[in-house]
Amino acid sequence: MIRVVLPPQLRTLAQTGPEIAVEVEGPVTQRSVLDAVERRYPVLRGTLRDHVTQRRRPLVRFFACEEDLSSDPPDTLLPDAVARGDEPLLVIGAIAGG
Repeated sequence: MIRVVLPPQLRTLAQTGPEIAVEVEGPVTQRSVLDAVERRYPVLRGTLRDHVTQRRRPLVRFFACEEDLSSDPPDTLLPDAVARGDEPLLVIGAIAGG
């Protein structure tokens, strides 16, 4: 099981706790994890990535094992600790303003 930590606004939308677990078949990548999250929580479709391009939303960031993975290509393998379920994939809602 892959652990994913969601920001508060997405927890509320999905009506879940701070951490969810999803099953991923095959390589554990950002794409495969996000596909699994969207399958389990369809209300989150379009909140983490664009419906058409599948690109990460501008104010959403991904972190794991103290690394910013936000700019990594979606099919890059996530760290082994995430694939084993030892560490979560963190979804962070960035804050903008002035």
